[in-house]
Amino acid sequence: MQRSVQQTNGDDILTSPRKKQRVSSATAKVTVVLGAQWGDEGKGKVVDMLAMDADVVCRCQGGSNAGHTVVVNGAEFHFHLLPSGVINPRCISLIGNGVVIHLPGLFEELESNEAKGLENWQERLVISDRAHMVFDFHQQVDGLQELEKGAQSIGTTKKGIGPTYSSKAARNGLRIGDLLGDFDKFSQKFDMLVTSYQKMFPALQVDVKAELQRYKDIGGVCTGLGLPPSYIGEVVGVVKAYTTRVGDGPFPTELSDAVGELLQRRGHEFGVTTNRKRRCGWLDLTLLKFTSMVNGYTSICLTKLDILDTLPKIQIGIGYRLNGKEIDYFPSLASDLAKVEVIYETLDGWLSTTEGIRSLDKLPPNAKKYIQLIEEHLGIPVKWIGVGAGRESVIAL
Repeated sequence: MQRSVQQTNGDDILTSPRKKQRVSSATAKVTVVLGAQWGDEGKGKVVDMLAMDADVVCRCQGGSNAGHTVVVNGAEFHFHLLPSGVINPRCISLIGNGVVIHLPGLFEELESNEAKGLENWQERLVISDRAHMVFDFHQQVDGLQELEKGAQSIGTTKKGIGPTYSSKAARNGLRIGDLLGDFDKFSQKFDMLVTSYQKMFPALQVDVKAELQRYKDIGGVCTGLGLPPSYIGEVVGVVKAYTTRVGDGPFPTELSDAVGELLQRRGHEFGVTTNRKRRCGWLDLTLLKFTSMVNGYTSICLTKLDILDTLPKIQIGIGYRLNGKEIDYFPSLASDLAKVEVIYETLDGWLSTTEGIRSLDKLPPNAKKYIQLIEEHLGIPVKWIGVGAGRESVIAL
């Protein structure tokens, strides 16, 4: 059977549901694609690449705060809610029950990408009826909560993702299935949800009648997404060749100098959703060891290696010191992470372009050393190397 991809945090699962017969868990394996750093690793490109051999691409969590750019034949497609494999005309694209969906934003995203060449999505896009809905007032609440936090704010995209998951956890949120059922009951639940938030935030203004009219005309084809762990085959950790982070929070390997600016400029490090500059820094292997331990990566896709082409020296964070002592773990407290001293290993750069290279043997020797060091420290093979923005700019090992 063909592979399938799962996208979480903007990450995807590839599967093959077109086969009607019952299959055993030994043969029905899927590939899970996970971001291994603080986001923006290039998951969208990896999912698009793997989806060319898949039957189904599933988005399983997150919301429109995600931003993925996929370049196909010179055209840039931008995705926030849609699985990145939706460009591939033979794939079913599934938005699963773990995703929170702002329906107006989803339709805007579809229209925008239609103008760039996305075709026949109506025949291939399926939405779980268990997925919770993001409303405009969730986005207002997101902003109000950030204001309340003051200096402790985390710099959210204010897309209403957190408040919607809070509604889901509190069991007073609304799902796609509610919208497709009895609309009077949907209206009652909507009114109750708005009232509960207005009690917490008296300044919250919602035109309930107008919002309900807005949703009355929306419908769709829905199904569920459930995936037992035994069906997972490969878990691909997508790792950017350096590290970036958007918003606030500790960033041990951050570069606040000309090198950081160079990475930001060469890597076009601006958020797809917010257009905010991404903070840039050296690759952090301690962070990657932690995310690998949690997620169980079986392979790595290393993206944006070409961005390092012009650097004479390249550093890699290989460990941390906390309060003067070397530690062998990733701190659980943000306050501790903010205090760590990074232990670096310095490598010579390769000072030559890698963008047109399509095989490992053609990479500069120092670029190979960089990849080998990553594999040795993590104990995980690098199976793909991204050396450019286009779909074709990948070295498969």
